[in-house]
Amino acid sequence: MIYESLEFAGTQYFLRKGDYPDYHSWMGCNDSIRSCRLIPAQESGAFTMRLYERIEFGGQVMDLADDCPNVVERFHKNDIFSCNVKGGHWLFYEHPHYRGKMYLIRPGVYNRFSEWGGRTARVGSIRRIMDY
Repeated sequence: MIYESLEFAGTQYFLRKGDYPDYHSWMGCNDSIRSCRLIPAQESGAFTMRLYERIEFGGQVMDLADDCPNVVERFHKNDIFSCNVKGGHWLFYEHPHYRGKMYLIRPGVYNRFSEWGGRTARVGSIRRIMDY
C-alpha cells in the first residue's frame, strides 16, 4: 500500500506485485509517494469484520466475511461509521464496484471513519486483500 503523504496519510493506492513505470499505471494523481506499508499474507478463511451504522459501535450491526461489491444493495446502508476487523486486511472503496478512493482496513477497532483515513463515512464497496 502506498500513500501520498507521510505517516500513512493522504490518498492510498493498493499495488499488486508487478512493474509500475509511472504514477499513471497505478491510477495516481501525481508522482508523490511519501510512505508505504507491506500487507502480510492472509489465509482465505480468516476474514471477518463487523460494521456499525454509528460511531463507537452503535446502531445496527452488519457482519461481513466476503467481498461486497455494493454496500447499499447488501446492507441497505451507505455509511459505515465504525468497524471491528477480527481477521484479514480489507479495502474500503468510496463507490460501489470497487471504484473511487480506497482505504486500507487492518485488523483492529475503528471507533469512527476518520481512524481509517476517511473524510466521510461513505463506503460503497468492500474487498478482501487476498492476492498480491
